[in-house]
Amino acid sequence: MKLVEPEITVIARPSLDLREVAAYLREIGGEQWLARFDRGTLDDPPNDAETLAEIAGRMCYRSWEPGLNPNVTRVRTDQAAYLRNVLSSAHGSVLEHANFTFLLKNVSRVLTHELVRHRAGTAVSQESLRFLRLEELPFWFPDWAKDDPELMERTGKALQDLEELQLWMARHFGLDREDVPFAEKKHRTSFMRRFAPEGVGTSLVWTANVRTLRHVIESRTAPEAEEEIRLVFHRVGELMRAEAPALFGDYEVTDGSWTPAWRKV
Repeated sequence: MKLVEPEITVIARPSLDLREVAAYLREIGGEQWLARFDRGTLDDPPNDAETLAEIAGRMCYRSWEPGLNPNVTRVRTDQAAYLRNVLSSAHGSVLEHANFTFLLKNVSRVLTHELVRHRAGTAVSQESLRFLRLEELPFWFPDWAKDDPELMERTGKALQDLEELQLWMARHFGLDREDVPFAEKKHRTSFMRRFAPEGVGTSLVWTANVRTLRHVIESRTAPEAEEEIRLVFHRVGELMRAEAPALFGDYEVTDGSWTPAWRKV
């Protein structure tokens, strides 16, 4: 048994091509919106996730500047104020254009089985135990469990027995022999994973758009949520507030629970 802690990092984020945005704005007469970059009234460099959400929103109403749409006589010029209005008016569709990709390491299959329920707006690539042979069982224990000596002794022994079973089966099936074809190794490894506990640590790449992230952070940090997924998505919330504060700065965090000012965006 190897004691592990969940690790979460952002490995990909939106990247804007402002040259293409500028070409579109010149065509429709909205160059003044882009001029804000030159005047320093937007971040330099801009926050691409926040700016992409703003571009998507302004596209809907052609609200780059007054007059482009005769029905729009005034526009918000401050990006943070514009995005607050997007959130407060629940114009959540524009948030779906901004995607972030996370590497979740040392999370259990208890967590991943719950995470796959959030299918809309996500992509998942998870370590495959059909191909990956287990030689040790990485395992996360919450602090309250670590403080229980008898519990740790008994569960540690159970995990050690399961590890030894994995190693025995690999020897029994001769998986390290050079004459064993890969298809046979895959077949046997698939059988062996049936004896790995659901709490075994795994890794996955998880991508979600901002609208989905707002929902998952709220629901999976709620007090009634499973404790490991609460821990992980508290960390995801912290990462996202640093990545895109105008899109995640409305949350109130109390005892690890993230509650947005504007729900169902």
